[in-house]
Amino acid sequence: MIFVHFNMNPKALMTNLRGSVILPGSEQYDETRKLYNAMIDKKPSVIARCRDVADVTAAVKFGKEQGLDVAVRGGGHNGGGLGSVEDGLMIDLSLMHGIRVDPHARTAQVEGGTLLGDLDHATHLFGLAAPAGIISTTGVGGLTLGGGIGYLTRKCGLTIDNLLSADLVLADGSFVTASADQNKDLFWAIRGGGGNFGVVTSFTFRLHPVKNVIAGPTFWSFDQSADVLKFYREFLPSAPDDLNGFFAFLTVPPMAPFPADLQGKKVAAVVWCYTGPSEEAERVFAPIRKVGNIGMFGVQEMPYTALQSMFDIFYPPGLQWYWRADFVKEISDAAVEKHVENASKLPTGASTMHLYPIDGAASRVNQSDTPWAYRDGKWAEVIVGVDADPANARMIKNWTVKYWEDLHPYSMGGAYVNFMMEEGEDRIKATYKGNYDRLSKLKLKYDPSNVFHVNQNIHPSA
Repeated sequence: MIFVHFNMNPKALMTNLRGSVILPGSEQYDETRKLYNAMIDKKPSVIARCRDVADVTAAVKFGKEQGLDVAVRGGGHNGGGLGSVEDGLMIDLSLMHGIRVDPHARTAQVEGGTLLGDLDHATHLFGLAAPAGIISTTGVGGLTLGGGIGYLTRKCGLTIDNLLSADLVLADGSFVTASADQNKDLFWAIRGGGGNFGVVTSFTFRLHPVKNVIAGPTFWSFDQSADVLKFYREFLPSAPDDLNGFFAFLTVPPMAPFPADLQGKKVAAVVWCYTGPSEEAERVFAPIRKVGNIGMFGVQEMPYTALQSMFDIFYPPGLQWYWRADFVKEISDAAVEKHVENASKLPTGASTMHLYPIDGAASRVNQSDTPWAYRDGKWAEVIVGVDADPANARMIKNWTVKYWEDLHPYSMGGAYVNFMMEEGEDRIKATYKGNYDRLSKLKLKYDPSNVFHVNQNIHPSA
């Protein structure tokens, strides 16, 4: 049954939007409300597809006046489906995807609904890149506000470490710019504090000279998993910042260009990205080539945009997802044992575990300089059960939770907010640690009524 909020007067919104207002029952409703994670099926009472700042302002004011729960969607990738809301207002920014690159200043200004693929395409022309993500269909907004991990983290820092300014519509409908010079406290809060403080209509990023990279996956047969993971935990933190690589347990897709003898089999893998001098690449990769018996060494020179979109085909929108995550400082032998035990039971071909490095440049920022409270961490670990069939939703969730419960005792306590489901206030506080109280005070200042609460919510408090 489709339910429309009984007090809502959508005509008041329709008259103030250049974009479109979509209601339950309309032809576009079901397609527009879809999220990347098909396990989440929310039905908003109204969807405001905004085209500009004026539209966003009108939508925020409408939601507040009508007493609606408000969710903001950029790319729609949020694991917990927090870009939508049941019986409320979805502010959809997907029509706002304009980008302006200044190749001389090495900056890019992007609108709030931009996807990483859009940003990569625009910056690649000039031999530049923003450090952000590994899937090109991810939204820039959500990824950035949660911190932003990607292939360039060790070299260039988190996405928030490269954010120069942002324009926001606040809960009262006012428009502000946050930067190192304007609204400094708000600028601090949005660099990791999620969507708690307003709707970001544009971001300005510092770009880095990255055009082609030497990158790709290396696979080892699963029986070598423990040895490979032990090598990885020692090798990567001591490697130059130019080298990034995330460790994964995965099932090799049954298709070319993967070796026929590995297709459909579980493997230990690392996906590498090297941004240093090409003449040094062979020396940097030499220790990796000596580890065990490599089943596939898929490292080669490629455009950075090709690396960023490499996994898009394997993870299209519309799959069932269940996520659990933690920050990790050390990978003990006991943790390795638990990883191998759980990964041996990967429940579906798309289910996986990743360890994303967050050391290097990202670690050379003070804990209190941004809300990101784990600058002393080494990896952001994420365990995801994934499958196309809704009938397998419980199975992939159970596997994910069991894996996480076994590894959580070896973690630092909190997790990357972009990898979290709806896990409760204690989990959020553990994620922000000593920065939570400051965030809470700023929430009181900028959103005292907690209008923006459909997120990993920080409660306003004095």
